[in-house]
Amino acid sequence: MAAGSMNPTLNVTVASADAAVWSGAAMQVVAMTTEGSIGIRPGHTPMLAALAHGEVRVTTADGEVITADASDGFLSVSEDLVTVVAGEATIVK
Repeated sequence: MAAGSMNPTLNVTVASADAAVWSGAAMQVVAMTTEGSIGIRPGHTPMLAALAHGEVRVTTADGEVITADASDGFLSVSEDLVTVVAGEATIVK
């Protein structure tokens, strides 16, 4: 959790191999990895994981849920910065 932050958020980027798909402030990210589903909230331990084909759900700072279909890539977490890079990723709604 960021020091002195009253409403901590994540800085999230979801990208495919050739384009940015979505980026912004979020309260939570849920993604399917090769080890299973994982939820990321502010203050999460740094990590790197391989993505499995499935949904990446981002709950924005405003409470909106953005869903992307992603496959073949990775998810990294470092100091409330979440980066999802997939071979293919598209917003689905």
